[in-house]
Parts: sequence; C-alpha cells; structure tokens
Amino acid sequence: MINSGSVQQGSPYLRILTDDQIYEIKRSAFDVMYHVGFKVLHAGARKMLKQAGAIVIDELVKVPEFVVLECLKTAPKGFTIYDRNAKRAMEVEGRKSYYGTSTASPNTKDALTGEIHPTRVVDIGMGAKVADACENIDWVMPMGSCQDVPAIAADLHEFQAVVTNTTKPIVFIGYSPRGTEIVYEMAAEIAGGLENLRQKPFLILYPEPISPLVQPADVVDRIFQAADLFMPQVPGPAVQVGATGPCTLAGTITQITAESLMCLTLAQLRRPGCPVCLSGNVQILDMATGLFGVGYPEMSLGISAQAEVAQSFGLPTWGYAGCTDAKVVDAQAGLESAFSILSQGLAGLNLIHDVGYLDMAMVCSAAQLVLGNEAIGMTKRFLAGIRVDQETIARDVIQKVGPGGHFLNEPHTVKHFRNELSRSDLLTRQPYETWKAEGSKDMEQRIQDRLKEIMETHMVAPLPDKILSAIEKLKQTGEAELVDAQQ
Repeated sequence: MINSGSVQQGSPYLRILTDDQIYEIKRSAFDVMYHVGFKVLHAGARKMLKQAGAIVIDELVKVPEFVVLECLKTAPKGFTIYDRNAKRAMEVEGRKSYYGTSTASPNTKDALTGEIHPTRVVDIGMGAKVADACENIDWVMPMGSCQDVPAIAADLHEFQAVVTNTTKPIVFIGYSPRGTEIVYEMAAEIAGGLENLRQKPFLILYPEPISPLVQPADVVDRIFQAADLFMPQVPGPAVQVGATGPCTLAGTITQITAESLMCLTLAQLRRPGCPVCLSGNVQILDMATGLFGVGYPEMSLGISAQAEVAQSFGLPTWGYAGCTDAKVVDAQAGLESAFSILSQGLAGLNLIHDVGYLDMAMVCSAAQLVLGNEAIGMTKRFLAGIRVDQETIARDVIQKVGPGGHFLNEPHTVKHFRNELSRSDLLTRQPYETWKAEGSKDMEQRIQDRLKEIMETHMVAPLPDKILSAIEKLKQTGEAELVDAQQ
C-alpha cells in the first residue's frame, strides 16, 4: 500500500504580513538606505562604503541597493552555535526558535532574598546558574549590567561570571571595542585556541547602533571585530515607536530593516561570508508616561513582522520575549511574558531574548526567568504539534477497548503518555485539599522554593583551574588597561 500521509506532524505557526506587504517594506527600506542614508561616525567604514559604491558626504553615507544586494549574497543563511563543551547546541536558521535570558538592567531582584538592588557581579553569576538549571532556556546573556565594578570593564566581569556558571551558549554585550576583543580572548582560552572557537563558537556578539540611522564608531568597531573573526553577531537596532522611529508599526519595521541591513552591509563588506542576523528590537514608548514598556502586544506584533521580512531574505532573526512591565512576579508578569513567548515562537523567530525582565526592563529577575521557563516549556510543546500516523491514530486500540471500556491499562497508553502529555513540577495541579495541606503556596512562593533548590543543589561542571587562572588574568589586566585608557 502506498500512503503519502502515513506519517505527518503538523506544527502551528503565525503569519503577520502578506507577501505584498513584505515587498513594500523591503522596497521602502532600500529607499531609506539610499535617499536618506546614515550618519556613519567611523572614518574607515566610510572609506570602505565609498569604495563599494556608496555616496559619502562628510559623515552622511547613502547606500545604493546594488551594494546591499551583493552583501546579501555573501551573508550565510544560518549558523550553528555550540555550548561551552563544544557540543552542538543551536542551529540558528529557518524557523527554529531558541530562548535566552534578559540582560543589561541596572537593577536585580535578588534570586534568594527577593530584594531589588543595584546589579552586582555575584547577581550575574547567580542568574547564569539559574538559567543553566532551567531546562527550556537555551542560551544565556548576563542578567544585568553590574554596578560594582568599573563600567568600562564590566563586560569582562560579566562574561567571566556567566561562563563559569553555565555551559550553555552565551550572547554578550561588549561595552567597548577593546573590551569585546578581550572577551574573545577569554573565550578562546576556554575553547582551546582561537581557531577552535571559530570552528565551534559558543558565544555571539550583540552590537547595537543608535536609532534613528546612526552608526557610532565604537559600534562599527565591534561589528568589524566579530566579522574579522567570522564569529556570529546579532546587530540589534532598537527603535522606539513614535520616539526614535515612526509612530506606526509599518514605519518602525521599515526603519529597523534599513538599519539592520546597514549593519549586515558593514559586516559583509569587511569580511564576506561572516555570520550576521538581520535583527532589531521593536520598542514601545508609553506616550502618557514617557516610559519604555516591554509588556505591550504591539512589541511582539512588530518584531514578529520584522522577522518575516528577515525570513524573506533567508536570514536569522532576533526576538524579545518573556518580559513584563510588572514590578513583581504576579498575574500581570505571567500574562505579558507568556503572551510574548508564545506569539514569537509561533512567528518562528530564532534567538528570542529577555526572558526575566521586570519593571520595564529596569530589573532582571531570576524568579521571572523561572516563570518564563515554564511558559517556554508549554510553548515548545504546543509548537511541536501533533504527530499523525497509524500508531498515533490508534484505531486498533480503540477497537480493542470498545464501547464502555478504558485505556488506562493498555500498553499503548504506557508507551505514549510520558511523551504526549507535558508535566510540570512548578504549576499546581493537585486537589485543593492537598495544595492547602502543603502550605497553600502561590506561584511566587513556589518559584522562590525552586530558586532555593537550584542554589543549593544545581551543579555546573567547573572549568579547569588552568583556564580559570588564564581568564582571571585576562580580566584583571584588561580592566587595568581599559581604566587607564579612559583616564
């Protein structure tokens, strides 16, 4: 018998824009790049762009479409990221979604006490350890921007704190070109040399230009550094709707597309073939308060649409989910973070970051990360869809049980219930009387119990002493160099 539908597995997905709408946005983005242009504050980049065919007038650079199209030809359509142990971890391509932590907030909700205080290096380490223990968190960013070390060298401390507390892939923010270079040197020590790191990268750079349409010199230098090493990068223009971009989602997406294409063009002109995402952040400015919010549905709507534009080029994408404007881990936090996690997973974004933000991205919270981990688990199960074949349709089992019977003692049930049905140790699915007898704990208390358990029992394989000493020395000498250069 030939049965073309004998094995099928359908997965749900989301589509925001039509092909015609994507075409209009792409055409408009190319138009912005050539007729509006960019302020490029890097003399070497201006020279390089001019040689490629761009029009350069002082610091203003207008990039013709043919230049961008040639760069799109050389940009890889995806890349593979490994973990700290050189094991394949993420294939950043197509519609494969991977979730990562929040980052860069000045404040932290303490993982153990719940107190909110300025972010310290120790908080970065604790956040990485919690992320390592969360089975649905695929990669890690430093959860916060540490305030207890010199700012110019904070990236060195943050990378060390993360890489010693998780084996998962890392996305990092370099705070200066030299700091970025030193982080790569630290990573190379762990990988066993720069060539090993290039072949099996476990970290990704996140350089962020200034919107609207400005490429600062230090950001360009960081783009060049990743490109020179052929290390993956996620340039992330962050456009606030109505503030640093138009007050329409279509206009914001157009501007993000132009800005991200400019980052890609810089990287590809520097080193053709280097891996770059076509990425950006749709950010919401509350016009009533003047504050930046991360819980709005329009954020996920816009960034999912921007991803569709990137996907039309066949390029990897960047998401922004698992965050909330709530001040505590409450119903609002669950609602806003779960909505963004599910909607962006349905949209097929690749690297989805910022799981763990509270208070309009001003606070990184391990408790919110644990809550997000649960929502990601639900989302991954939902996106896995339903397998349909002779085994799962189970006609023979239905016939065997017949009217009025039950399936509890069937081998088919034993075979499938563990994989077909999700389970949770965090959510309460007990009888009311059992829940009450066990202390009537709400979600926030159960999360705190889970955090305490992680801190007491979760073990991350330590790096060898030789490597620990090497990265500690790089951190210390690098900090001294950066601080001296700043003075």
